[in-house]
Amino acid sequence: MIKYIGAVIGFFVRGIFGAIAGYFIGSLADSVLSPKKEGQQRRGFKDVFEQATQQSVSPGDFELNLLSLASIVIKADGNVSQSELDYARQYFVRAYGKERANATFRTFNDVIKKRDVSAARICQYLNMRTRYEVRLQILHFLFGIAQADGHVSEPEVNVMSEIAGYFRISHQDFESIKAMFFKNADSAYKILEIQKDATNDEVKKAFRTMAKKYHPDKLQHMDEAYRSGAEDKFRKVQEAYETIQKERGM
Repeated sequence: MIKYIGAVIGFFVRGIFGAIAGYFIGSLADSVLSPKKEGQQRRGFKDVFEQATQQSVSPGDFELNLLSLASIVIKADGNVSQSELDYARQYFVRAYGKERANATFRTFNDVIKKRDVSAARICQYLNMRTRYEVRLQILHFLFGIAQADGHVSEPEVNVMSEIAGYFRISHQDFESIKAMFFKNADSAYKILEIQKDATNDEVKKAFRTMAKKYHPDKLQHMDEAYRSGAEDKFRKVQEAYETIQKERGM
């Protein structure tokens, strides 16, 4: 409404050019003074999860589903390790803050923990709300939990392989992240997703590809804990490349 008034006043003052200027200024006033639509006022969880969580302190669906996946990994070997529980809690505190993390754990203990947790259903839900690189970071987070007690057991690996399948993560990407937590002669090659007989040019190309895939900038819109995990993956790729370089004298 204000834009039309501005156009009329502008016309009488400055003619047609005044009308255009008045309309433009009035449009700006309309946008500032008019109430925004509900859909414009609401913000998603940094847009990456497409409103999978809420901005209030009460825990959102994303956090609860992530914690549910963590519980599956923690219980995979039949031994609920305190160090693994502490790792998960510290990660949540870094990602969401202490108050929100505590609210998530309370809700999980009161409700979700008493029900059967379906990895397939959780992953289906998250697949619709996260990009591929976010799901890679979730897998990296789950491996971090498993390693928190100093050892990634075979049952834990099997569970995470199953979760990776539900997440539609490729076998090569799963093996790449897995190799970041298992040190052996072939780890560096697995991290770069190449065979040990790859040429030097293939090694260089693989490094560029993996560095681009795991670059922290892909998760710059996420919270500190996720960015930290992305930096860790990126660092492991660099270390793998440096290991091969030294091994081959490149």
